[in-house]
Amino acid sequence: MTASLDEARRFLSLASEDLAAFRTLAATPHIREAIAIFHAQQTIEKCLKAVLFANGVEFRRTHDLYELADRIEQASISLPRNAEELGLLNPYAVEFRYGDQTIPLITREEAEALAQDILEWANAIVEENEKPQ
Repeated sequence: MTASLDEARRFLSLASEDLAAFRTLAATPHIREAIAIFHAQQTIEKCLKAVLFANGVEFRRTHDLYELADRIEQASISLPRNAEELGLLNPYAVEFRYGDQTIPLITREEAEALAQDILEWANAIVEENEKPQ
């Protein structure tokens, strides 16, 4: 396996942990929704980066899901969800995480479904890139 595929696998492992953290926090009534959804955003961010690593696509260090999705589309890789859906989670990466007010942009259920879909897609992409050519 190449170094970029190793990094892709590492990011997928981290993404799985973030999804588990999201699910735990989302089920905890006294946890602010933005804190839980931050982990859904992190799941997706790490999945997008894993796909970029697996395909040898360079990208700058960012939390911007629009930018990462754009890099993926520029590499002619199809996303399972549109960039606008992913972008709903952008404010949860920084703004909502450090503020005490949140504008509800997405429900916990929608965030979970989106994160799960992206994780499954990313795993399939990375597995395909691991196959001998």
